[in-house]
Amino acid sequence: MTPCPAAHWQPRTFILLQLASILLLASWCLPATKALWHVLDVPVFRLLNGSLGHWPAWDFVWALLSTRVSDLLAAVLMLCSLVIGGLIFEKNMLRRALVSFVALLVFTLVVRTLFTRSIDAAGLQHASPSVFLGDGFSLSQAFPWMEDIMEIKDRSSRSFPGDHASVLLLWTAFLSLFTRGKRLLLVWLTGIFLLLPRLVAGAHWLSDNLVGGGFVVMQTLAWGYYTAAGHWAYRFLDRLGEPFVRLARKIPVLNRMAILQAEQH
Repeated sequence: MTPCPAAHWQPRTFILLQLASILLLASWCLPATKALWHVLDVPVFRLLNGSLGHWPAWDFVWALLSTRVSDLLAAVLMLCSLVIGGLIFEKNMLRRALVSFVALLVFTLVVRTLFTRSIDAAGLQHASPSVFLGDGFSLSQAFPWMEDIMEIKDRSSRSFPGDHASVLLLWTAFLSLFTRGKRLLLVWLTGIFLLLPRLVAGAHWLSDNLVGGGFVVMQTLAWGYYTAAGHWAYRFLDRLGEPFVRLARKIPVLNRMAILQAEQH
């Protein structure tokens, strides 16, 4: 299976992703089922956030994982999975995989922006559990020096959907299309681990990630991978990056990277 978006519309997969995303969102919007998400959200927050405040070392680790610096490290990890041959993709697939993922990120930005504005307009927006409940353990208060230097993400007045979760879930879902067995398990374990800090810190409800992030990812894949629009975006970004690739191939050491040696077909 090629990592390039489909050159033609694939209606079956597109419709399935649309239906799944709409049903997921409806389960969160409709009063009868929204209560079920609340029943799940609160205990998960109590369980994860409740692990804090007992061991300083444990608190320090989660505080550090909830900072912007940790986000940068997560971005580096995601990039490595797309530019190092043999981890997920073979060398001749790396460039296609990277450009495809960047194209999907563009779709994610558009989908997330429109979705968030719609949620705000519908009056469905809410605060994070740390703000809404107001009685959890605050990492930013426990480590004010870290908050001042790196900003700890443990609160939000508008937490739906989970922006951080949208990107991580997209990365996990994208790699899942091309992995099997132990590698697939490793991808999902990594994705779940990277999602945990915001949940432990109280910056997001579980439903912010599963429903909000899940909706954004399914819409992104539907439009950005299973329609011709995704293929056009991929081709545009590929041509846009070609001059930089040619320049990088002339730079010593850098030109040894597998992604620069790979041919685009």
